[in-house]
Order: sequence, then structure tokens, then C-alpha cells
Amino acid sequence: MGITTKELAKICGVSRTTVHRALTDTGRINPQTKDAILKAAKDYDYRPDLLARGLVKGQTFYIGVIVLDVNNRYFAQMLNAIEMEARKHGYFINIALHENNKAMEKEQIIRLADYRVDGMILSSVNQGQEYKDFLNSFDIPIVTIDNKVAEGIPFVGIKEREAAREAVRRILEKGYEKMVFVCPPLSDRYKENIYVHEQRLEGFNEAMRQYPDREAVVIDKKDNLKLCAGQLEDSKRTAFFCSGDIFALELMKYLKSKGLASPADYGIMGFDNIDTLEYVTPRLSTIDNSAEQVATTAVNLLFELINKEKTETKRILDFAIVEGETITAQAET
Repeated sequence: MGITTKELAKICGVSRTTVHRALTDTGRINPQTKDAILKAAKDYDYRPDLLARGLVKGQTFYIGVIVLDVNNRYFAQMLNAIEMEARKHGYFINIALHENNKAMEKEQIIRLADYRVDGMILSSVNQGQEYKDFLNSFDIPIVTIDNKVAEGIPFVGIKEREAAREAVRRILEKGYEKMVFVCPPLSDRYKENIYVHEQRLEGFNEAMRQYPDREAVVIDKKDNLKLCAGQLEDSKRTAFFCSGDIFALELMKYLKSKGLASPADYGIMGFDNIDTLEYVTPRLSTIDNSAEQVATTAVNLLFELINKEKTETKRILDFAIVEGETITAQAET
């Protein structure tokens, strides 16, 4: 068990104030005395009492992070980036999962607030003015990511609509005659906040309007696999644009069971660029939505708010199209 600053002061023959100055690198202190204190702290396994320090400063050195789940590699990658960035600020993270349950999300926020976290990062399934008032009632800095809750709530995201529009345009330039947008979350559009998927749908529609000679299909059902397979029954060269890599991988697996493979029988593109794609053949074409950059930007924005700095509270980041092997140009005849 480590020693206290009082015991460390006695060992070094100095005051606790001097020990504090050495450990926190503040105030005036003789360099030799500082070195001796730091050596003793290491030798005697001194560890700071974060609870006591928090009581003095009015901080807990924890931030809360609430996301959907960790089954989707997108959220797992994001949590990893948040943890690493928070650690640079001397903070720990307290993770909570809402599992697409609006009531559970509110309960998790209340619980984290009761634990006096210094701030929160939230990927929400709630939205609207009433929920905005709920978040503001805690008087705790909160930064939202992915799904936008309401104007005025700090938000970090990417150019979702533009990303989808550019992706569809690139696919159509490869000569595909039919575009199928696969987005199971749209089935819950009237029940929960699916802002990112709605933005991707808008981008899909905007791109398709520029190609009136191509067929556009939107599949917004959770049981979408058979419906998607049915889109391949005609002779049109067809590509699927999935609003998430996980949906694309599920579809590829299903179509493989039916003896169909990409890119020979269909084209397909995902969204997220999850790290799992490095182990998938053929390599899925996708959109990199800057998950790690969104995470680190959200953490740094949160600390700016915790420190009461004047700052821009809405930050929209760019995206990148990742050219894989599942979207190919039409062979010349």
C-alpha cells in the first residue's frame, strides 16, 4: 500500500506544502529537494489520492461516455480513442450503454451525473427541445456525437449527407444501373433519433436525382436480406449502398450462401470503415467517417467546456472514400 503525503513529508524532513510543490511541479522549491522528494515518492510507491484532490478542486477526474453498444466495431474504436485522449488530460472514462433504449439512456445520464462526472460524451437516441432541456438541467458539459440532439447542444460529427452523395455518385460512374440503399435503422425513424442514417438517406436521394435514368430503391426493413436478394433477380447491373459496414457484411454473407459474390454478381459499399474490414475478402468499399478523429475532437471540445473556454461548439469533420474491391467499373463489350 502506498504512503500518504504526510508520511512522505516526514521521511524527507520537509513540510507537506513542499511535498505538494514537488509532486505537482508548482511553486518555488529547491531543485535538489524536489529531486529527493520525487525519488522517495517512487521508492515508497506513493500514489496520489484522486478522491481527496477531487474534493479540493471540485472535480472527479472522470468523464461519462454513453453509446449504443460495443458489438459494432465503430463504437469500440470510438471508445478506445476517447479513452486514450482522456488519459492525456489525466482523466478516466466511465462507459454506459443505452442499447437504443431512450429511457435507459436518460437513466444512464442521471446515474453518471449522480456520480459527479466532470462531463459527458453522448451518442444519443433521444432528440428535440424537451430532451435538450433535460440535458441542460444537469449543468454539466455534454458533447454529443453521431446523432444530433438539438441546436445549441455541443456536437461533433462528419459531413454525412455529402459523404453519401459522393459515394453514390462514384458508384453510378462505374456503370451500375440500379442503386439500392440498405438502411435497417430507418424502420425506427419515428421512434428514435437516427440522424446519421437520415442524413445518409438524403445524400443518397440527392445523388440519384442527378441520374434520372438509373433505378433507385430504398430498403428500410430490419429483415432486409431476402428483400435485397430479390433486387438481383432482374438483369440490371445492381449495387448496394449500406448505411453501415455491419449491414454490408451481413448482406455479403447472406448472398454468399445463395451462391452470389461481389463484385462479379453485384456491387456493394458500406459506411464506417471499421477495422474488421482489413480481414475481409474481397475488401469492402466504404466511407471512412473519421471515428477516431471525431472521438478525439469530442474529448478536446469537452475539456474546453469543462475549463469554461470560449469555443465553437459545433464541429463537422470531413470524410474519405475508401476504394475497396466490391465496386468495379463495367467491363467493356
